[in-house]
Amino acid sequence: MLISALPKNISAALAALLLAGLLGAAPAQAQRKGAAAPTVNADGSLATPAPSKPMRLQPLFGGLSPTQATQVIGEAQLKAIAASFASTAEASTFFTNKGYEYLRENQPDTAAYRFNLAWLLNPQNAEAYRGLGIIASEQPTPDAAIALLSKGFGIAPTSTLLMSDLGASYLIRYGQTKKKKDLTMGLTLLQRATAADPTNANGWQQLARGLYYQEKYAEAWDAVHKGQNASVGSLDFDLVTDLLAKLPDPQGTFK
Repeated sequence: MLISALPKNISAALAALLLAGLLGAAPAQAQRKGAAAPTVNADGSLATPAPSKPMRLQPLFGGLSPTQATQVIGEAQLKAIAASFASTAEASTFFTNKGYEYLRENQPDTAAYRFNLAWLLNPQNAEAYRGLGIIASEQPTPDAAIALLSKGFGIAPTSTLLMSDLGASYLIRYGQTKKKKDLTMGLTLLQRATAADPTNANGWQQLARGLYYQEKYAEAWDAVHKGQNASVGSLDFDLVTDLLAKLPDPQGTFK
């Protein structure tokens, strides 16, 4: 799970979220199983997921168009939901906030359905893509997370949280594939994110990991301490251990 900071009302300690929990109160129309519904690949193409996951719990309803996704929810049900708000944009924001609340409570399936509703109500809601990207980061590879976060970043290119989440995802993929373009992209995004928001503690820790990959150990230690100063809870002790094996902490904090 991505560990970049969530919105202020959300705990940052979601790195170990498990994909567990079920929606108990979803509309009946949304309970139908998706028979091999497609999900999003890193290049924006569609891939076939396991058929056991209901469409409502797959990112963007398994790659459906808004029109198709509306049929999964039910047009009358969707209109009834939207009617409770002043606008569909307001409704979308509400469900995004609920999605993050469910993430905080370790209910990613319930959160995914709320983020999907937020996207369906307003496809220009960048936070809906971000929430789904965070959930998708639990998958064995970060490809789906990168695709979703990239869509959100395209809508909100100044969001430092999207920058750091996306940058972290590229670093995860670099760790798996060792493709230098992923390392370069990850570092670029994380450097932008921390420059724009020096309080982005988890962004600093992710940047430190990227600098470690580049064997820039002194710079990596500096980033670790900047993240530590912003939030002690952001510390990546695995990274600290890795760094200690390469270079003693110049500040002497870690031994």
